Amino acid sequence: QVQLVESGGGLVQPGGSLRLSCAASGSSFSTRVMYWFRQAPGKQRELVAFVTLGGSPNYADSVKGRFTISRDNAKNTVYLQMNSLRPEDTAVYYCSARGPRSGDAYWGQGTQVTVSS
Repeated sequence: QVQLVESGGGLVQPGGSLRLSCAASGSSFSTRVMYWFRQAPGKQRELVAFVTLGGSPNYADSVKGRFTISRDNAKNTVYLQMNSLRPEDTAVYYCSARGPRSGDAYWGQGTQVTVSS
């Protein structure tokens, strides 16, 4: 089993920055693709970014150039650095781990990010 614990959310003004962290317990962190999703009130959960086993990042168009995903396999942690935040980035942000087996999928409890003046 894998437990994921997100941290780093909060209230920030437009244009500000936050860094989210997701710490994973259990084994085989380096064999899992790591994701960040978000869900705004009244909207469906959407993919924000993911990082491959080799560390290659991928982003949704809405965050490209502003957000950076990274992973530290030694610390079993994935990060999401969020810069130039906008009110539309307000959401609950969820960390997710997938693999190594097909069908393996784990979720964190989420952390609230609010961008407001």
